[in-house]
Amino acid sequence: MRVRKFTLNSEDQVVVKVVREILNLFKIETGCEADFDWEELNIVNTIRPDVLPIVETVIDMTGTDGRKIHLVQEAEGRADERYAAGMHRLIKLNLYQLFRREFGFSPAPWGILHGVRPTKIVHRLLDSGLSRDEVAERLCHDYEASNEKAATITDMAIRQKPFLARSDNKTISIYVGIPFCLSRCLYCSFPANILPDQAGLDQFMAVFNKDLMAVKQAVRDYGFKVQSIYVGGGTPTSLPDKYFRDMLTNVWSAFYGADTVEFTVEAGRPDSMSEDKIRTMVDMNVTRVSVNPQTMQQRTLKRIGRNHTPEAIIEMFYNLRQAGIPEINMDLIIGLPGEGVADVRDTMEKIIALGPDDITLHSLALKRGSVLKLNLADYELPEDDTCREMFKTAMDYIYKAGLKPYYLYRQGYMSGQLENVGCCRAGAESMYNIQIMEERQTILGIGGAATSKVVNFHTNRLKSSFNAKDLITYLRDIDIYIDKRAKLIAEAYGDTQ
Repeated sequence: MRVRKFTLNSEDQVVVKVVREILNLFKIETGCEADFDWEELNIVNTIRPDVLPIVETVIDMTGTDGRKIHLVQEAEGRADERYAAGMHRLIKLNLYQLFRREFGFSPAPWGILHGVRPTKIVHRLLDSGLSRDEVAERLCHDYEASNEKAATITDMAIRQKPFLARSDNKTISIYVGIPFCLSRCLYCSFPANILPDQAGLDQFMAVFNKDLMAVKQAVRDYGFKVQSIYVGGGTPTSLPDKYFRDMLTNVWSAFYGADTVEFTVEAGRPDSMSEDKIRTMVDMNVTRVSVNPQTMQQRTLKRIGRNHTPEAIIEMFYNLRQAGIPEINMDLIIGLPGEGVADVRDTMEKIIALGPDDITLHSLALKRGSVLKLNLADYELPEDDTCREMFKTAMDYIYKAGLKPYYLYRQGYMSGQLENVGCCRAGAESMYNIQIMEERQTILGIGGAATSKVVNFHTNRLKSSFNAKDLITYLRDIDIYIDKRAKLIAEAYGDTQ
């Protein structure tokens, strides 16, 4: 649907954002100068102040043929949600239901649940005393989530509870960011850099070690217990063998201790792996390695800029298994250019045959800054309905292999309005993945583009500090980022030393 003129009776940034989410969901384009079929779209949301928010939404539309539409709906909030959150939910709910009724749009699998972490809502409802079935019903009624998605995230949150309970105020995790890759993938918007020369690596490692030592000192000063360590990127294994061993040894020496239950390294792709790196990970007690084939279709690997074969993925997997790495994750992407259901079926058969402990399905997200987003016209992407069928096909294989969902997150502009979901066998849940999604634990970030998320248990609020995404800025301003992180830690934990 294409609209020439759009007006909204609010300039509040959050209101503008939630309205835009619904327009994007139904692919309603505004500000079109040509080939539009609606002359005007006007949305008015009126909030009636009360104990609970009451929102009246009015939609007026004028077609190019003179047709006029006038739609009205009113809804009332819930007593157990924050006033502002309820108000914004009702605006989205009213718009979603009005547009669907008038134009017959298909229901979205997630309804109006557009947030990155929908399971946080489930945890809030479970903590308030609602039963499993009551929570699922609320998700369907208040957010228009499908029965399938509501059941999935409710059961997922229940599965997460014992893991979240294993953390206290002084239990933290460590994230290590190595912002280098051997090549840049078509869909990637991560702040990763092509591996520099030796001088560039030496400069990075000097700054990185200064960053690491500052966090090591904070762990000592505040008596933190490090539960999990996650080395990501970029592709950490893109580092040459010596640099990789030095980096991982320094991380292990600084943070690995009696409380550490998980040590993860993203190995990414086979062209970055070597026997020495596998030996290093074994020596450093790495418990989990991520192998990320994305697809097992050779033509797709070439198209997205991957310089390896499906056979190399299989060899890498077996080498890690033979070396005794306890758990191996594998990441796949649904919706890659040129792929269809048959490709996903073939990929899943090859992946399931390996017997990974954990599979994460990613729905392709068209991210700003990626080569794919900048050159969309050059690539044929599967339609939303096809993406949903591909996703279902992959999940059917996962369930038949005995793996079940345990963490999930969503992003903007995802193919098929779907999600990223991690599934694993019982007992292979990644503690770090659960903690980073539910945001109930402090996670201190080290390295390029790393984020520190610090939970203040006095206020039950989370604040973040960000290392620069730009590598030059990170190297130049490391003292600024160390200071920002230190102040954030002191604000939350200053009276607990």
